Amino acid sequence: MSVREALVQLGGVATRPGLVAATSRAQVDAALDEGEILALARGRYALPEADEARQAAHQVSGTVSHVSAALQWGWSVKQVPLLPDVTLPRSRNVTPAHRTGITLHRADLTLDDVVDGVTSRERTLLDCLRLPDRGAAQAIADSALRDGFSDKLLVRLAADARGPGVLQARRVAANATDLAANPFESALRDIASDVPGLAVRPQVPVFGRAEFLGRPDLVDDELMIVLEADSFEWHGGRAALQRDARRYNRFVAHGWLVVRFAWEDVMFDAPYVRETLAALVHGRTQCVCWRVRPA
Repeated sequence: MSVREALVQLGGVATRPGLVAATSRAQVDAALDEGEILALARGRYALPEADEARQAAHQVSGTVSHVSAALQWGWSVKQVPLLPDVTLPRSRNVTPAHRTGITLHRADLTLDDVVDGVTSRERTLLDCLRLPDRGAAQAIADSALRDGFSDKLLVRLAADARGPGVLQARRVAANATDLAANPFESALRDIASDVPGLAVRPQVPVFGRAEFLGRPDLVDDELMIVLEADSFEWHGGRAALQRDARRYNRFVAHGWLVVRFAWEDVMFDAPYVRETLAALVHGRTQCVCWRVRPA
């Protein structure tokens, strides 16, 4: 796996230790030297798209906003935008040529809404809470909390919001947590929140009769269901495979139902994930029992 691919799966930004753990020290240093990734001022690495967003906004005298702004603030995102997000005043005329290469948003930003050509942390979160992809909104909200943004301020921003998308904004803010490890896990938790009867929490320590079993990605205590967001990069080696197999076996031996999801399924096939989770809940709540048919 290349450094760029790892950085994409980590949400577009990452600390050096996190990126080295996913690849190698030599790969990270080479990617920096070759300009494949950038060193952010805040001590994190990002994809070159972060600088490209500033350049695109400057060309149309606009402001970097939405998901592109989240990356500027060092927050992990579900998916790095194909085109930079740029906000312009509602009355500003933009030629078709200038529209090319950007995702254009319209808003009359105040002076407090903009910091050095980028929407402020508060304005960025308010915009991202309303994203059409709720999982993407959840990933950014969770990342902001991990970065130290106040959970109370986040909830207050959503509560004071008005207009389209306000109900989603309040739901995402209420569900946000700094315990989510990454956008992959945030997106999986968001999908799970739509499954009736399933109530998962992140990073819950699980104990057996007299031993610590582990701290899974997501846990439903009542149904004893464990959800794991599995990336091959972190589980692909032989030693890692043995470690994880033993870990999952411990859960199963103590009555837990363990289900593992690949990054591609969570990010690009939410219906499959949702249907699988619904089937698991049905099986647990209906006490489905299987028996072998006589030959």
